[in-house]
Amino acid sequence: MEKKDARTPPQPAVAMALVPVAITVVILVGGIGILKYPAELMLIFAGIVFTLFAARYGITLAQVLEDMGEKIKQALPAILILLSIGMLIGAWMVAGTIPLMVYYGLELIDPAFLYVLAFIITAIVATFTGTSWGAGGTVGVALIGVAQTMDVSLAITAGAVVSGAYFGDKLSPLSDTTNMSSLAAGADLYEHIRHMLYTAVPSSLLAIAVFLIAGNSIGDSSANLDAITSTTSELNALFDLNPTLLIPAAVVLIGSILRKSPLMVLFVSSMSALLLAGIVQGFDGADLFASAVSGFTTEMLPSSDGVSDSLAELLNRGGLYSMYSSAFFVFCAFFFAAALEKSNVLRILIGRMIEKLKTTGGLVAATLLSGFTMIVTISNALVTYFLINDLYGEAYRKRNLHPVNLSRSMEDSITITEVLMPWTVSGVFFATTLGVDNFEFLPWAVFNWSGLIFSALIAFLAPLTRGFGIRYREPTTTSASS
Repeated sequence: MEKKDARTPPQPAVAMALVPVAITVVILVGGIGILKYPAELMLIFAGIVFTLFAARYGITLAQVLEDMGEKIKQALPAILILLSIGMLIGAWMVAGTIPLMVYYGLELIDPAFLYVLAFIITAIVATFTGTSWGAGGTVGVALIGVAQTMDVSLAITAGAVVSGAYFGDKLSPLSDTTNMSSLAAGADLYEHIRHMLYTAVPSSLLAIAVFLIAGNSIGDSSANLDAITSTTSELNALFDLNPTLLIPAAVVLIGSILRKSPLMVLFVSSMSALLLAGIVQGFDGADLFASAVSGFTTEMLPSSDGVSDSLAELLNRGGLYSMYSSAFFVFCAFFFAAALEKSNVLRILIGRMIEKLKTTGGLVAATLLSGFTMIVTISNALVTYFLINDLYGEAYRKRNLHPVNLSRSMEDSITITEVLMPWTVSGVFFATTLGVDNFEFLPWAVFNWSGLIFSALIAFLAPLTRGFGIRYREPTTTSASS
Protein backbone atom coordinates (compact mmCIF):
# COMPACT_ATOMS: atom_id res chain seq x y z
CA MET A 1 0.00 0.00 0.00
CA GLU A 2 1.16 3.51 -0.75
CA LYS A 3 1.44 5.92 2.18
CA LYS A 4 -1.54 8.25 2.39
CA ASP A 5 -2.29 11.46 4.16
CA ALA A 6 -3.72 10.82 7.63
CA ARG A 7 -7.02 12.36 6.55
CA THR A 8 -7.29 10.14 3.45
CA PRO A 9 -8.83 6.68 3.91
CA PRO A 10 -6.46 3.84 2.97
CA GLN A 11 -6.92 2.45 -0.51
CA PRO A 12 -6.72 -1.22 -1.53
CA ALA A 13 -3.95 -2.45 -3.80
CA VAL A 14 -4.88 -3.55 -7.31
CA ALA A 15 -4.46 -7.25 -6.53
CA MET A 16 -6.66 -6.93 -3.44
CA ALA A 17 -9.30 -4.97 -5.38
CA LEU A 18 -9.65 -7.88 -7.79
CA VAL A 19 -10.80 -10.25 -5.03
CA PRO A 20 -14.35 -8.89 -4.50
CA VAL A 21 -14.70 -8.44 -8.27
CA ALA A 22 -13.96 -12.11 -8.86
CA ILE A 23 -16.37 -13.19 -6.11
CA THR A 24 -19.09 -10.95 -7.53
CA VAL A 25 -18.66 -12.37 -11.05
CA VAL A 26 -19.18 -15.86 -9.64
CA ILE A 27 -22.27 -14.72 -7.70
CA LEU A 28 -23.91 -12.86 -10.58
CA VAL A 29 -22.99 -15.06 -13.53
CA GLY A 30 -23.11 -18.35 -11.66
CA GLY A 31 -26.04 -17.57 -9.38
CA ILE A 32 -28.28 -15.73 -11.82
CA GLY A 33 -27.12 -16.85 -15.24
CA ILE A 34 -26.40 -20.54 -14.59
CA LEU A 35 -28.23 -21.63 -11.43
CA LYS A 36 -31.20 -19.28 -12.04
CA TYR A 37 -31.29 -18.12 -8.43
CA PRO A 38 -33.34 -14.97 -7.68
CA ALA A 39 -31.46 -11.93 -8.99
CA GLU A 40 -32.51 -9.82 -5.99
CA LEU A 41 -30.90 -12.20 -3.51
CA MET A 42 -27.72 -12.51 -5.59
CA LEU A 43 -27.38 -8.71 -5.71
CA ILE A 44 -27.77 -8.50 -1.95
CA PHE A 45 -25.04 -11.12 -1.50
CA ALA A 46 -22.77 -9.26 -3.93
CA GLY A 47 -23.49 -6.00 -2.09
CA ILE A 48 -22.53 -7.62 1.20
CA VAL A 49 -19.22 -8.74 -0.32
CA PHE A 50 -18.32 -5.17 -1.30
CA THR A 51 -19.67 -3.74 1.96
CA LEU A 52 -17.35 -6.05 3.93
CA PHE A 53 -14.48 -5.17 1.62
CA ALA A 54 -15.16 -1.44 2.02
CA ALA A 55 -15.37 -1.83 5.82
CA ARG A 56 -11.76 -3.01 5.85
CA TYR A 57 -10.79 0.40 4.48
CA GLY A 58 -12.85 2.52 6.83
CA ILE A 59 -16.22 2.70 5.04
CA THR A 60 -19.18 1.99 7.33
CA LEU A 61 -22.49 0.34 6.49
CA ALA A 62 -24.19 3.65 7.30
CA GLN A 63 -22.18 5.35 4.55
CA VAL A 64 -23.12 2.64 2.07
CA LEU A 65 -26.81 2.97 2.95
CA GLU A 66 -26.62 6.76 2.72
CA ASP A 67 -25.19 6.47 -0.79
CA MET A 68 -27.89 3.93 -1.64
CA GLY A 69 -30.51 6.44 -0.52
CA GLU A 70 -29.04 9.09 -2.78
CA LYS A 71 -29.14 6.74 -5.76
CA ILE A 72 -32.76 5.82 -5.08
CA LYS A 73 -33.60 9.52 -4.81
CA GLN A 74 -32.05 10.14 -8.23
CA ALA A 75 -33.86 7.13 -9.69
CA LEU A 76 -37.27 7.93 -8.18
CA PRO A 77 -38.67 9.38 -11.44
CA ALA A 78 -37.62 6.21 -13.27
CA ILE A 79 -39.21 4.02 -10.58
CA LEU A 80 -42.46 5.95 -10.87
CA ILE A 81 -42.35 5.59 -14.67
CA LEU A 82 -41.81 1.87 -14.19
CA LEU A 83 -44.97 1.59 -12.08
CA SER A 84 -46.87 3.88 -14.46
CA ILE A 85 -46.08 1.64 -17.43
CA GLY A 86 -47.56 -1.28 -15.51
CA MET A 87 -50.73 0.76 -15.01
CA LEU A 88 -50.66 1.80 -18.68
CA ILE A 89 -50.50 -1.80 -19.92
CA GLY A 90 -53.46 -2.80 -17.74
CA ALA A 91 -55.48 0.23 -18.91
CA TRP A 92 -54.64 -0.35 -22.57
CA MET A 93 -55.69 -3.98 -22.21
CA VAL A 94 -59.10 -3.28 -20.70
CA ALA A 95 -59.73 -0.50 -23.22
CA GLY A 96 -58.95 -2.79 -26.12
CA THR A 97 -55.99 -0.68 -27.32
CA ILE A 98 -53.45 -3.51 -27.19
CA PRO A 99 -55.99 -6.10 -28.44
CA LEU A 100 -56.65 -3.77 -31.40
CA MET A 101 -52.90 -3.53 -32.11
CA VAL A 102 -52.64 -7.31 -31.97
CA TYR A 103 -55.66 -7.63 -34.26
CA TYR A 104 -54.18 -5.24 -36.83
CA GLY A 105 -50.84 -7.02 -36.56
CA LEU A 106 -52.37 -10.42 -37.21
CA GLU A 107 -54.40 -9.07 -40.13
CA LEU A 108 -51.65 -7.07 -41.80
CA ILE A 109 -48.26 -8.60 -40.94
CA ASP A 110 -46.82 -11.44 -42.98
CA PRO A 111 -45.07 -13.84 -40.56
CA ALA A 112 -41.94 -13.71 -42.72
CA PHE A 113 -41.61 -9.97 -42.00
CA LEU A 114 -42.70 -9.98 -38.36
CA TYR A 115 -39.18 -9.77 -36.92
CA VAL A 116 -37.97 -6.92 -39.11
CA LEU A 117 -41.25 -5.02 -38.64
CA ALA A 118 -40.97 -5.52 -34.87
CA PHE A 119 -37.59 -3.77 -35.06
CA ILE A 120 -38.78 -0.95 -37.33
CA ILE A 121 -42.10 -0.27 -35.57
CA THR A 122 -40.55 -0.23 -32.09
CA ALA A 123 -37.69 1.97 -33.35
CA ILE A 124 -40.14 4.53 -34.73
CA VAL A 125 -42.18 4.65 -31.53
CA ALA A 126 -39.07 4.88 -29.34
CA THR A 127 -37.60 7.66 -31.49
CA PHE A 128 -40.75 9.76 -31.27
CA THR A 129 -41.31 9.11 -27.57
CA GLY A 130 -37.68 9.03 -26.44
CA THR A 131 -38.21 6.03 -24.16
CA SER A 132 -37.21 2.41 -24.70
CA TRP A 133 -39.37 1.32 -21.75
CA GLY A 134 -42.45 3.04 -23.13
CA ALA A 135 -41.98 1.54 -26.59
CA GLY A 136 -41.32 -1.94 -25.19
CA GLY A 137 -44.24 -1.75 -22.77
CA THR A 138 -46.77 -0.72 -25.42
CA VAL A 139 -46.15 -1.78 -29.04
CA GLY A 140 -43.56 -4.29 -27.80
CA VAL A 141 -46.21 -6.14 -25.79
CA ALA A 142 -48.54 -6.10 -28.78
CA LEU A 143 -45.85 -7.49 -31.09
CA ILE A 144 -45.05 -10.27 -28.64
CA GLY A 145 -48.76 -11.08 -28.68
CA VAL A 146 -48.71 -11.27 -32.47
CA ALA A 147 -45.66 -13.59 -32.40
CA GLN A 148 -47.28 -15.74 -29.75
CA THR A 149 -50.40 -16.20 -31.85
CA MET A 150 -48.42 -16.83 -35.04
CA ASP A 151 -46.40 -19.46 -33.15
CA VAL A 152 -43.08 -17.96 -34.16
CA SER A 153 -39.99 -17.39 -32.01
CA LEU A 154 -40.67 -15.17 -29.01
CA ALA A 155 -36.91 -14.87 -28.40
CA ILE A 156 -36.27 -13.40 -31.86
CA THR A 157 -39.31 -11.13 -31.60
CA ALA A 158 -38.21 -9.90 -28.18
CA GLY A 159 -34.69 -9.31 -29.53
CA ALA A 160 -36.14 -7.27 -32.39
CA VAL A 161 -38.31 -5.25 -29.99
CA VAL A 162 -35.36 -4.58 -27.69
CA SER A 163 -33.15 -3.61 -30.65
CA GLY A 164 -35.74 -1.20 -31.99
CA ALA A 165 -36.50 0.25 -28.57
CA TYR A 166 -32.85 1.08 -27.95
CA PHE A 167 -32.31 2.40 -31.47
CA GLY A 168 -34.90 5.05 -30.68
CA ASP A 169 -33.69 5.60 -27.12
CA LYS A 170 -30.15 6.15 -28.39
CA LEU A 171 -30.96 8.56 -31.23
CA SER A 172 -33.97 10.47 -29.94
CA PRO A 173 -33.39 14.05 -28.74
CA LEU A 174 -36.28 13.40 -26.33
CA SER A 175 -34.43 10.58 -24.57
CA ASP A 176 -33.15 11.28 -21.06
CA THR A 177 -30.13 9.01 -21.60
CA THR A 178 -29.21 10.76 -24.86
CA ASN A 179 -29.41 14.14 -23.17
CA MET A 180 -27.52 13.05 -20.05
CA SER A 181 -24.69 11.28 -21.89
CA SER A 182 -24.02 14.36 -24.02
CA LEU A 183 -24.26 16.57 -20.92
CA ALA A 184 -21.84 14.39 -18.94
CA ALA A 185 -19.27 14.48 -21.75
CA GLY A 186 -19.76 18.18 -22.49
CA ALA A 187 -21.00 17.61 -26.05
CA ASP A 188 -23.74 19.41 -27.96
CA LEU A 189 -26.86 17.23 -28.07
CA TYR A 190 -27.39 17.28 -31.83
CA GLU A 191 -23.68 16.90 -32.62
CA HIS A 192 -23.74 13.91 -30.27
CA ILE A 193 -26.70 12.36 -32.12
CA ARG A 194 -25.10 12.92 -35.54
CA HIS A 195 -21.85 11.34 -34.36
CA MET A 196 -23.70 8.25 -33.13
CA LEU A 197 -24.87 7.53 -36.69
CA TYR A 198 -21.40 6.09 -37.41
CA THR A 199 -22.25 3.14 -35.18
CA ALA A 200 -26.06 3.20 -35.21
CA VAL A 201 -26.39 2.87 -38.99
CA PRO A 202 -24.25 -0.27 -39.42
CA SER A 203 -25.77 -1.81 -36.29
CA SER A 204 -29.32 -1.23 -37.53
CA LEU A 205 -28.50 -2.51 -41.03
CA LEU A 206 -27.00 -5.65 -39.52
CA ALA A 207 -30.09 -6.09 -37.33
CA ILE A 208 -32.43 -5.68 -40.32
CA ALA A 209 -30.44 -8.23 -42.33
CA VAL A 210 -30.51 -10.75 -39.47
CA PHE A 211 -34.25 -10.31 -38.90
CA LEU A 212 -35.00 -10.64 -42.62
CA ILE A 213 -32.98 -13.86 -42.84
CA ALA A 214 -34.61 -15.23 -39.69
CA GLY A 215 -38.05 -14.30 -41.01
CA ASN A 216 -37.46 -15.97 -44.36
CA SER A 217 -36.93 -19.26 -42.55
CA ILE A 218 -40.56 -19.15 -41.38
CA GLY A 219 -42.73 -21.24 -43.68
CA ASP A 220 -46.51 -21.32 -43.85
CA SER A 221 -46.44 -24.49 -41.81
CA SER A 222 -44.53 -22.76 -39.04
CA ALA A 223 -47.01 -19.93 -38.71
CA ASN A 224 -50.18 -21.33 -37.15
CA LEU A 225 -52.68 -19.91 -39.64
CA ASP A 226 -55.66 -21.55 -37.92
CA ALA A 227 -54.64 -19.98 -34.62
CA ILE A 228 -54.36 -16.55 -36.29
CA THR A 229 -57.88 -16.80 -37.70
CA SER A 230 -59.21 -18.08 -34.39
CA THR A 231 -57.54 -15.31 -32.40
CA THR A 232 -58.75 -12.47 -34.63
CA SER A 233 -62.28 -13.86 -34.46
CA GLU A 234 -62.07 -14.11 -30.66
CA LEU A 235 -60.74 -10.57 -30.32
CA ASN A 236 -63.55 -9.28 -32.50
CA ALA A 237 -66.12 -11.08 -30.38
CA LEU A 238 -64.69 -9.99 -27.02
CA PHE A 239 -63.91 -6.33 -27.76
CA ASP A 240 -65.50 -3.56 -29.79
CA LEU A 241 -62.48 -2.93 -32.00
CA ASN A 242 -62.42 0.47 -33.72
CA PRO A 243 -59.81 3.16 -34.41
CA THR A 244 -60.90 5.33 -31.44
CA LEU A 245 -59.06 2.83 -29.24
CA LEU A 246 -55.79 4.26 -30.57
CA ILE A 247 -56.42 7.56 -28.75
CA PRO A 248 -54.36 6.47 -25.68
CA ALA A 249 -51.44 5.68 -27.99
CA ALA A 250 -51.83 9.07 -29.69
CA VAL A 251 -51.73 10.76 -26.26
CA VAL A 252 -48.34 9.15 -25.55
CA LEU A 253 -46.98 10.07 -28.98
CA ILE A 254 -48.16 13.70 -28.92
CA GLY A 255 -47.20 14.23 -25.28
CA SER A 256 -43.70 12.94 -25.94
CA ILE A 257 -43.23 15.11 -29.03
CA LEU A 258 -44.34 18.16 -27.01
CA ARG A 259 -41.84 17.12 -24.32
CA LYS A 260 -44.40 16.96 -21.56
CA SER A 261 -43.63 15.18 -18.29
CA PRO A 262 -43.43 11.40 -18.98
CA LEU A 263 -45.32 10.65 -15.78
CA MET A 264 -48.11 13.04 -16.70
CA VAL A 265 -48.29 11.68 -20.25
CA LEU A 266 -48.51 8.09 -19.04
CA PHE A 267 -51.17 9.02 -16.48
CA VAL A 268 -53.31 10.91 -19.01
CA SER A 269 -52.97 8.06 -21.51
CA SER A 270 -54.01 5.54 -18.84
CA MET A 271 -57.02 7.64 -17.81
CA SER A 272 -58.10 8.08 -21.45
CA ALA A 273 -57.84 4.30 -21.90
CA LEU A 274 -59.96 3.64 -18.80
CA LEU A 275 -62.52 6.15 -20.05
CA LEU A 276 -62.70 4.35 -23.41
CA ALA A 277 -62.97 1.01 -21.61
CA GLY A 278 -66.06 2.27 -19.83
CA ILE A 279 -67.68 3.98 -22.81
CA VAL A 280 -66.74 1.66 -25.68
CA GLN A 281 -66.24 -1.71 -23.97
CA GLY A 282 -68.84 -1.28 -21.23
CA PHE A 283 -66.68 -2.29 -18.23
CA ASP A 284 -67.79 -1.06 -14.80
CA GLY A 285 -65.69 1.08 -12.48
CA ALA A 286 -64.48 -1.85 -10.36
CA ASP A 287 -63.03 -3.65 -13.38
CA LEU A 288 -61.45 -0.47 -14.73
CA PHE A 289 -59.48 0.31 -11.61
CA ALA A 290 -58.69 -3.36 -10.96
CA SER A 291 -57.11 -3.49 -14.44
CA ALA A 292 -54.97 -0.44 -13.68
CA VAL A 293 -53.84 -1.69 -10.28
CA SER A 294 -53.75 -5.49 -10.34
CA GLY A 295 -53.89 -6.05 -14.10
CA PHE A 296 -56.45 -7.02 -16.69
CA THR A 297 -57.85 -10.55 -16.69
CA THR A 298 -60.23 -12.17 -19.16
CA GLU A 299 -62.50 -13.06 -16.22
CA MET A 300 -63.67 -9.45 -16.40
CA LEU A 301 -65.18 -10.12 -19.83
CA PRO A 302 -68.90 -11.00 -19.99
CA SER A 303 -68.16 -14.15 -21.98
CA SER A 304 -65.00 -15.15 -20.13
CA ASP A 305 -65.93 -18.84 -20.12
CA GLY A 306 -65.41 -18.99 -23.86
CA VAL A 307 -61.96 -17.40 -23.90
CA SER A 308 -59.25 -19.77 -25.12
CA ASP A 309 -56.26 -20.45 -22.89
CA SER A 310 -53.85 -19.04 -25.48
CA LEU A 311 -55.75 -15.74 -25.70
CA ALA A 312 -56.07 -15.53 -21.91
CA GLU A 313 -52.30 -15.95 -21.64
CA LEU A 314 -51.89 -13.09 -24.11
CA LEU A 315 -54.34 -10.66 -22.47
CA ASN A 316 -53.89 -11.34 -18.74
CA ARG A 317 -51.21 -8.80 -17.84
CA GLY A 318 -50.42 -5.27 -16.71
CA GLY A 319 -51.26 -3.30 -13.60
CA LEU A 320 -49.20 -1.51 -10.97
CA TYR A 321 -48.68 -4.78 -9.10
CA SER A 322 -46.95 -6.34 -12.12
CA MET A 323 -44.06 -3.90 -11.63
CA TYR A 324 -43.68 -4.29 -7.87
CA SER A 325 -41.00 -6.95 -8.23
CA SER A 326 -39.06 -4.74 -10.65
CA ALA A 327 -39.34 -1.78 -8.26
CA PHE A 328 -38.04 -3.94 -5.40
CA PHE A 329 -35.22 -5.07 -7.68
CA VAL A 330 -34.14 -1.42 -8.00
CA PHE A 331 -33.57 -1.24 -4.23
CA CYS A 332 -31.44 -4.40 -4.28
CA ALA A 333 -29.47 -3.17 -7.31
CA PHE A 334 -28.74 0.18 -5.69
CA PHE A 335 -27.56 -1.45 -2.47
CA PHE A 336 -25.04 -3.36 -4.57
CA ALA A 337 -24.15 -0.24 -6.59
CA ALA A 338 -23.59 1.84 -3.44
CA ALA A 339 -21.36 -0.82 -1.87
CA LEU A 340 -19.39 -1.13 -5.13
CA GLU A 341 -18.91 2.63 -5.44
CA LYS A 342 -17.92 3.11 -1.80
CA SER A 343 -15.37 0.31 -2.05
CA ASN A 344 -13.55 2.40 -4.70
CA VAL A 345 -12.61 -0.81 -6.52
CA LEU A 346 -13.53 0.30 -10.04
CA ARG A 347 -11.69 3.60 -9.78
CA ILE A 348 -8.54 1.80 -8.66
CA LEU A 349 -8.64 -0.85 -11.37
CA ILE A 350 -9.59 1.52 -14.19
CA GLY A 351 -7.16 4.22 -13.05
CA ARG A 352 -4.25 1.83 -13.46
CA MET A 353 -5.52 0.73 -16.85
CA ILE A 354 -5.78 4.31 -18.17
CA GLU A 355 -2.10 4.90 -17.37
CA LYS A 356 -1.15 2.15 -19.82
CA LEU A 357 -3.29 3.35 -22.75
CA LYS A 358 -1.17 4.68 -25.61
CA THR A 359 -3.51 4.70 -28.64
CA THR A 360 -6.91 6.11 -29.60
CA GLY A 361 -8.19 2.61 -30.31
CA GLY A 362 -7.05 1.41 -26.91
CA LEU A 363 -8.61 4.41 -25.18
CA VAL A 364 -11.99 3.93 -26.84
CA ALA A 365 -11.91 0.17 -26.23
CA ALA A 366 -11.11 0.77 -22.55
CA THR A 367 -13.98 3.27 -22.33
CA LEU A 368 -16.37 0.76 -23.87
CA LEU A 369 -15.23 -2.05 -21.59
CA SER A 370 -15.44 0.17 -18.52
CA GLY A 371 -18.87 1.50 -19.47
CA PHE A 372 -20.22 -2.00 -20.01
CA THR A 373 -18.68 -3.28 -16.76
CA MET A 374 -20.08 -0.39 -14.74
CA ILE A 375 -23.61 -0.45 -16.15
CA VAL A 376 -24.02 -4.19 -15.58
CA THR A 377 -22.84 -3.75 -12.00
CA ILE A 378 -24.16 -0.33 -10.99
CA SER A 379 -27.30 -0.50 -13.20
CA ASN A 380 -27.68 3.28 -13.15
CA ALA A 381 -26.91 4.90 -16.49
CA LEU A 382 -26.89 8.48 -15.23
CA VAL A 383 -24.36 7.72 -12.49
CA THR A 384 -22.25 5.67 -14.91
CA TYR A 385 -22.06 8.49 -17.48
CA PHE A 386 -20.51 10.87 -14.97
CA LEU A 387 -18.17 8.21 -13.57
CA ILE A 388 -16.90 7.42 -17.06
CA ASN A 389 -16.38 11.11 -17.79
CA ASP A 390 -14.49 11.55 -14.50
CA LEU A 391 -12.24 8.61 -15.37
CA TYR A 392 -11.66 9.20 -19.10
CA GLY A 393 -12.52 12.83 -19.84
CA GLU A 394 -8.99 14.11 -19.30
CA ALA A 395 -7.49 11.32 -21.42
CA TYR A 396 -9.74 12.30 -24.34
CA ARG A 397 -8.82 15.97 -23.95
CA LYS A 398 -5.10 15.15 -23.93
CA ARG A 399 -5.55 13.34 -27.24
CA ASN A 400 -7.41 16.34 -28.67
CA LEU A 401 -10.49 14.14 -29.16
CA HIS A 402 -13.85 15.90 -29.43
CA PRO A 403 -16.31 15.20 -26.57
CA VAL A 404 -18.71 13.47 -29.01
CA ASN A 405 -16.27 10.55 -29.16
CA LEU A 406 -16.64 10.04 -25.42
CA SER A 407 -20.41 10.58 -25.40
CA ARG A 408 -20.84 8.06 -28.23
CA SER A 409 -18.70 5.53 -26.41
CA MET A 410 -20.93 6.01 -23.38
CA GLU A 411 -24.09 5.32 -25.38
CA ASP A 412 -22.60 2.29 -27.13
CA SER A 413 -21.37 0.69 -23.92
CA ILE A 414 -23.91 1.90 -21.36
CA THR A 415 -27.28 2.90 -22.84
CA ILE A 416 -27.80 -0.02 -25.18
CA THR A 417 -26.14 -2.87 -23.26
CA GLU A 418 -27.77 -2.62 -19.82
CA VAL A 419 -30.88 -4.46 -21.00
CA LEU A 420 -28.88 -7.57 -21.92
CA MET A 421 -28.10 -8.67 -18.37
CA PRO A 422 -30.84 -10.20 -16.14
CA TRP A 423 -29.61 -8.47 -12.98
CA THR A 424 -29.96 -4.90 -14.26
CA VAL A 425 -33.03 -2.68 -13.86
CA SER A 426 -33.68 -2.41 -17.61
CA GLY A 427 -32.99 -6.12 -18.04
CA VAL A 428 -35.60 -7.01 -15.43
CA PHE A 429 -38.12 -4.60 -16.96
CA PHE A 430 -37.92 -6.01 -20.48
CA ALA A 431 -37.78 -9.66 -19.37
CA THR A 432 -40.84 -9.10 -17.17
CA THR A 433 -42.79 -7.02 -19.68
CA LEU A 434 -42.10 -9.18 -22.75
CA GLY A 435 -42.12 -12.49 -20.90
CA VAL A 436 -38.79 -13.62 -22.39
CA ASP A 437 -35.60 -14.23 -20.37
CA ASN A 438 -32.66 -11.93 -21.08
CA PHE A 439 -30.25 -14.66 -22.14
CA GLU A 440 -32.91 -15.97 -24.54
CA PHE A 441 -33.30 -12.66 -26.41
CA LEU A 442 -29.66 -11.54 -25.97
CA PRO A 443 -28.33 -13.20 -29.19
CA TRP A 444 -31.17 -11.56 -31.12
CA ALA A 445 -30.76 -8.08 -29.63
CA VAL A 446 -28.42 -7.47 -32.55
CA PHE A 447 -28.46 -3.68 -32.42
CA ASN A 448 -27.48 -3.68 -28.75
CA TRP A 449 -24.38 -5.85 -28.82
CA SER A 450 -23.19 -4.92 -32.32
CA GLY A 451 -23.11 -1.20 -31.46
CA LEU A 452 -20.31 -1.84 -28.99
CA ILE A 453 -18.39 -3.88 -31.58
CA PHE A 454 -18.73 -1.28 -34.35
CA SER A 455 -17.67 1.47 -31.93
CA ALA A 456 -14.45 -0.39 -31.13
CA LEU A 457 -13.78 -1.22 -34.79
CA ILE A 458 -14.09 2.41 -35.87
CA ALA A 459 -11.51 3.45 -33.28
CA PHE A 460 -9.02 0.66 -34.06
CA LEU A 461 -9.34 1.09 -37.84
CA ALA A 462 -8.98 4.89 -37.71
CA PRO A 463 -5.34 4.82 -38.94
CA LEU A 464 -6.43 2.88 -42.04
CA THR A 465 -9.57 4.95 -42.68
CA ARG A 466 -7.96 8.37 -42.15
CA GLY A 467 -9.87 8.89 -38.95
CA PHE A 468 -13.31 7.91 -40.28
CA GLY A 469 -15.80 8.17 -37.42
CA ILE A 470 -13.30 9.89 -35.10
CA ARG A 471 -13.70 13.62 -34.54
CA TYR A 472 -11.03 15.96 -33.18
CA ARG A 473 -11.45 19.20 -31.28
CA GLU A 474 -9.66 21.09 -34.01
CA PRO A 475 -8.25 20.25 -37.46
CA THR A 476 -5.23 18.00 -37.29
CA THR A 477 -2.97 16.70 -40.02
CA THR A 478 -1.83 13.66 -38.11
CA SER A 479 -3.71 10.46 -38.63
CA ALA A 480 -5.23 8.67 -35.69
CA SER A 481 -2.97 6.14 -34.05
CA SER A 482 -4.08 2.57 -33.86
